[in-house]
Amino acid sequence: MSEDWSHSVGQLLPVAKERVGAKPETKVRDVSRSEHTRPVRLPLRGAESPPVGPHTRLDVGVDAPLNSLNEPVLVAGDAAEALNLLPPRSVQTVVTSPPYWSLRDYEIAEQIGCDDGLAEYVKSIVLTFDVLRRVLADDGTVWLNVGDSYTSGNRKYRAPDRKNRARAMSVRPPTPAGLKPKDLIGVPWRLAFALQDAGWWVRSEVIWYKPNAHPESVRDRPTKSHETVFLLSKNQDYYYDVAAMKGPNGRRLRTMWDINTEPRPRDSGGVDDHPAVMPMTLARRCIQITSRPGEVVLDPYAGSGTTLLAAQELGRNWVGIELKPKYVDLIERRITR
Repeated sequence: MSEDWSHSVGQLLPVAKERVGAKPETKVRDVSRSEHTRPVRLPLRGAESPPVGPHTRLDVGVDAPLNSLNEPVLVAGDAAEALNLLPPRSVQTVVTSPPYWSLRDYEIAEQIGCDDGLAEYVKSIVLTFDVLRRVLADDGTVWLNVGDSYTSGNRKYRAPDRKNRARAMSVRPPTPAGLKPKDLIGVPWRLAFALQDAGWWVRSEVIWYKPNAHPESVRDRPTKSHETVFLLSKNQDYYYDVAAMKGPNGRRLRTMWDINTEPRPRDSGGVDDHPAVMPMTLARRCIQITSRPGEVVLDPYAGSGTTLLAAQELGRNWVGIELKPKYVDLIERRITR
């Protein structure tokens, strides 16, 4: 990272010094080998069955804040504004993947990652996470999936892609200061360091390896077949069920996860289907490790709603926030079918 770029980000990003609430009683531990000494919160719904059926739909700027989360909630609007509608410390874990920088155009004015610079992109997510901190439980966690990208070589647009129209961009962000054409930018770790500076604990880097990744049309570097998933925590001590998921041969879970990509949802059969879908396997794994049945799972960049579907399947309550109205409708079709 260049000195000029680091300095500009330092000016842009507020450092969050405050902590919400008292130090949690629950520590990172192997729950399979110790007794639960912490009173378990009453589940919002019975752990025997997923929370199916009705959900509450809210709109930013229209609906009043909620006093409690007694059923699934879907919010249409900007993530930072929508988080203000949720009660404090009501969410146990977050599983999310914000729009990647300089990779896709979702054709909505308020989107991040399309025409803003890299520093502004990082700042936007960090500011949203400052608001998110209020709604996260004291022993809560965040799973953050972030994709990397290359500099554009000062190209001002990206031509349409017949396989994925969202890859076309009428305006591309400028090459960040200090980087050269064709440089790998390192977006995930730039964002992780900024969140760390803002007070979050960066607890783990998981490499999501995609065995079925599509080959790239490049001839001067290896084809990319992985993405980064960070485990972040609000406090030093947090809930983590080490026995919830095992790796190969029954060993403790490693930081390399082999998970295939999954086809795009085709509920509408049209062009509004989401072009970037998180695999259900990835969402399930994260939810199982860092939440209990009946607790609330949040995705502030809900996209096609995969995190919400996985939470519902695992008997968790959920909250989804999505900016693009067409994707809000897509989520509703998927969760009610």
